[in-house]
Amino acid sequence: MTTLMNDKKSQKSAKKDLYEAPDYYQVDDLLTDEHKLVRSSVRDWVKREVSPIIESYAQSAEFPKQLIRGLGEIGAFGPTIPTKYGGAGLDYISYGLIMQEIERGDSGIRSTASVQGSLVMYPIYAYGSEEQKQKYLPQLASGQLMGCFGLTEPDFGSNPIGMVTNIKDKGGYYLLNGAKMWISNAPFADIAVVWAKDEQGDIRGLIVERGMKGFSTPETHDKWSLRASATGELVFDQVKIPKENVFPGVKGLKGPLGCLNQARYGIAWGALGAAMDCYDTALRYSKERVQFDRPIGGFQLQQKKLAEMITEITKGQLLVWRLGVLRNENKATPAQISMAKRNSVETALIIAREARQILGGMGITGEFPIMRHMMNLESVVTYEGTHDIHLLITGMDVTGLNAFK
Repeated sequence: MTTLMNDKKSQKSAKKDLYEAPDYYQVDDLLTDEHKLVRSSVRDWVKREVSPIIESYAQSAEFPKQLIRGLGEIGAFGPTIPTKYGGAGLDYISYGLIMQEIERGDSGIRSTASVQGSLVMYPIYAYGSEEQKQKYLPQLASGQLMGCFGLTEPDFGSNPIGMVTNIKDKGGYYLLNGAKMWISNAPFADIAVVWAKDEQGDIRGLIVERGMKGFSTPETHDKWSLRASATGELVFDQVKIPKENVFPGVKGLKGPLGCLNQARYGIAWGALGAAMDCYDTALRYSKERVQFDRPIGGFQLQQKKLAEMITEITKGQLLVWRLGVLRNENKATPAQISMAKRNSVETALIIAREARQILGGMGITGEFPIMRHMMNLESVVTYEGTHDIHLLITGMDVTGLNAFK
């Protein structure tokens, strides 16, 4: 009841979403009519469904579950999955634009979509049996089923090969034991795509269903970041996993890493959406806020901030567009995706901090989205590979020398 009242209050008092996407180098000319149509439909949905309520949900640290159906309807769940399995059958630039528009609204909502499409639907499509695809993908695409992805463990984050979660073959089934943490969607997920070591030490992917005895998903509380996203743990205590729930198409770390490449690609576009929202907010405010008898946008130091923001956004737009072309042609390397993820998130964090300064004290309030974006991005810079890990991936790629060992 309290949340409902807060929603109504926020919808009445919320400022109209006046967002206008920056396009300094006319990158739109590189997009097809289909790309623009997809982007427009998602942008309209975000303005109508996300913007009026997101501040109140972030303040109360709740995930707005009512958005799930809409995310399914706009094709945010598994945009590149073929239509025969319920996906939208779109290309990778469309996928990127969808993530960019959703994260312009909120990183937590984009995280929900990314996990569902890139980390749950993608591995089922890429590594699963035909029976698994038919059983799960259409319901995941519509949002009837929600999923989560279990790789990170309490003692193994950047080094997933050390995972201790394991499965043992018991003849007619596998017995799963272990735990995963920092799992988006875990508290309400119907299924979990989990990575565990078998008795030979090979990493295997499997589908765990809510209701299986010994499987629990305690929620993570007291977050300062991604407050409108549900985060939790996955705990497995002697969980019986039917053998038909194990992916037949992959063994080893290449399975989860393939999923992470898919998710990192979406983040590279998504984080730029957050940057663009912060820039647009700061630019508009600089023209309206008057000090010393003129708009603050007329002062040199404010113009310096805005000029640097739009420059970095433009560079990021061109980077992800080119990456999208390479991805469509199946030429994009994991290292190229890694570079784009790191660059976009760093760019967004810097822009959020500079935009907050332009807004002064108003920048820390819920009347504007900047502080929420800034706090969210502190998670985005860490998950799907930390900033430092992505630097090492690029370093190894250009030198041929492995700094991880």
